[in-house]
Amino acid sequence: MSRLDLHHVTDRDDPRLADYVGLTDVALRTRVEPANGLYIAESSTVLGRALRAGHRPRSVLLAPRWLPDLEAMLDEVPGDEPVTVYVADEPVLEAITGFHVHRGALAAMHRPDLPSVADVLAGARGGTGARRVAVLEDLVDHTNVGAAFRSAAALGVDAVLVTPRCADPLYRRSVRVSMGTVFQVPWTRIDPWPGGIATLRDAGFVTASLALSDDAVSLDDLVADPPERLALVLGAEGDGLKPATVAAGDVTVRIPMAGGVDSLNVAAAAAVAFWATRV
Repeated sequence: MSRLDLHHVTDRDDPRLADYVGLTDVALRTRVEPANGLYIAESSTVLGRALRAGHRPRSVLLAPRWLPDLEAMLDEVPGDEPVTVYVADEPVLEAITGFHVHRGALAAMHRPDLPSVADVLAGARGGTGARRVAVLEDLVDHTNVGAAFRSAAALGVDAVLVTPRCADPLYRRSVRVSMGTVFQVPWTRIDPWPGGIATLRDAGFVTASLALSDDAVSLDDLVADPPERLALVLGAEGDGLKPATVAAGDVTVRIPMAGGVDSLNVAAAAAVAFWATRV
């Protein structure tokens, strides 16, 4: 029996589609999504990963040709609750969202409650506990947040912690750039910060801050004698980590550079550091 509760829409101003209106307006989405307890999943790939992670859709918006794909995705996950699905021709979809919807589907998803830092750390690796953790401090670019999550998933990082002022990992662009890996890597917010470094230390983590300090050691040196549990802290675009964060950490690390280049984009630096310290 199909779980699709189908509604065909032809009017861009249909009030039932309020969750999807003007998705290119950053200020609107930043304000409305968290306040309403929602996030937007864009593309069939992202939606499939969200469903497999146990996230619940409030509704789905798609073109008719994507209905078989959605039905197949729902068949792969447990549950029998009907899913509200709005079906519209592609010109209507574009008029609603403000862009050409060509990746299969959009879904307004219920935000899950964030777990505690302790639960995220303890639950990793099948309950044996995290050994490699990334901390994203105050990143403002949603693209960089999504790219960091994708690298974390690909390179064996057990969990990602984001500081209170870091951009939202469930913002539409973050989710899209991550290819849905924000649903794959356990994550939560660490608050207060940098006071949370004490929490990581109490959990047995050595905190390595990536920064261009005079006393920074090479990433090669860190890898030569790696700690059992390591938290890599990466800072905001431009200014990098706060001085208070660097001062509170256990060690400051820099990536060896050539060609007169002093630093990498934070997403690229994250990928390098995750690969070098993988276990």
